[in-house]
Amino acid sequence: MGLIGRILGDPSATTALGQAATGVAEVFRPNATKKMQAAHDAYMAALGEYGTEFQYVGDGIFDRFVNALNRLPRPMLALGTLGLFVYAMVDPDSFTRRMVGLNYVPEPLWWLLAAIVGFYFGAREAHYFRTRTQVAPLPVASAATSQDDDNVALREWRQRVDR
Repeated sequence: MGLIGRILGDPSATTALGQAATGVAEVFRPNATKKMQAAHDAYMAALGEYGTEFQYVGDGIFDRFVNALNRLPRPMLALGTLGLFVYAMVDPDSFTRRMVGLNYVPEPLWWLLAAIVGFYFGAREAHYFRTRTQVAPLPVASAATSQDDDNVALREWRQRVDR
């Protein structure tokens, strides 16, 4: 038995002293393992709540209706513009009167229309920009094998890609 064993006596006293030192040390510096375990438990609890929230996802009538409305503006603008061309060819006099009427629309109203259309399409683009997935780069090819050395076209292509 060593010197510490003779001073402290039985092994349970040594264990108690070690646990006391650990407890004092954890006052000044938290236990990293317990901290990681607590963070993992909190993450799993949040993930469980999120899963329960979307457990019974099903598009109802209202959701389908709103999704259909969200898909209408772009086709309506495109088809409406084409319809104006057809309308100008079918009835030029009436088309001219309508366009003269548009000339009397005040300029602030045109700015408001431009802002609404711009924000609509800008929000769509921002949404797609935020949710796009990043494509992982292709792994860099290691040294060419002896079989690839025989292929002149492959060797030239690799030289162009490496530049």
